[in-house]
Amino acid sequence: MALPLSILDLAYIGKGETAGDSLKASVTLAQRAEEWGYRRIWYAEHHNMPTIASSATSVLIAHVAAHTRRIRLGAGGIMLPNHSPLTVAEQFGTLETLHPGRIDLGLGRAPGSDQQTARALRRDPAAADAFPEDVLELQGYLRGESRIPGVDATPGKGTDVPLYILGSSLFGARLAAALGLPYAFASHFAPDALQDAVALYRREFRPSAQLAEPYVIAGVNVIAADTSEEAQEQLRTSQRRRVGLFLGRGRTFTEEEADAILDSPAGRQILQMSRYSAVGTPAEVKDYLDRFAEHAQADELIVVSAAPGRQAWLRSVELLADVYGLVPA
Repeated sequence: MALPLSILDLAYIGKGETAGDSLKASVTLAQRAEEWGYRRIWYAEHHNMPTIASSATSVLIAHVAAHTRRIRLGAGGIMLPNHSPLTVAEQFGTLETLHPGRIDLGLGRAPGSDQQTARALRRDPAAADAFPEDVLELQGYLRGESRIPGVDATPGKGTDVPLYILGSSLFGARLAAALGLPYAFASHFAPDALQDAVALYRREFRPSAQLAEPYVIAGVNVIAADTSEEAQEQLRTSQRRRVGLFLGRGRTFTEEEADAILDSPAGRQILQMSRYSAVGTPAEVKDYLDRFAEHAQADELIVVSAAPGRQAWLRSVELLADVYGLVPA
């Protein structure tokens, strides 16, 4: 039986698009994904990135939830050191109250930004050190078992919004195991520690009120197209876009310049970030994902479509749903 498939929507703002265009596209994707049978869609908190529109993550989730009916929606993730646990509990408690049984809350400790942006967010440089305690404080608010006497989250108290620990290192794996929470590994852009982290998580997992057995979600890039040649062409376009994103610093590159960079040590490092990528026809993509799921010891895959252009993006997600035989819940 195929594993559940979910989507990480980066709310990418394409060339010539506005943030409004991106957010409309996110609604369209969610509506189609619901029709096609995907389990959930997550949105990630990023700040000061001109190509990503999901900075106000909880607001985007609320908007998409209001335009869909069944599919689970959530954060993949909220960067908890940027916020007070009480504020996050109130936001996601409100979402769960408005859309019962449909809201997930993935938590990370990275800044989701650069140092200057972290300063603009009023983020304490030491805030990440308190991440485990902040997770427990947040969990207490959502369970109605506040760790701060006299302080409750309203809405939020008693909603038990399910928590997920996000990570790309052994730290997140160990924390998720100790707290008995699901673990989502960011292998779609930080692949190096995948197997070690998952093995540690499964070995050290302690059952909790939320989860009896370990549960791993692994991220993977996907470009599915009608032909292998078309998929490879889309992949190259996506790789050139990554060059501009990571190395551009306000500069644009021609295709020839981007290709030359991709052949350099800096470019190879960019390519290494997306090591786990399923590219090809639907059958080729499914074969890759089946092997990747076994490699990652995953219970669920969350896919990131790197296909350039809106039509190719939707088509890729549709082809994947079709080849897996997904059905709406």
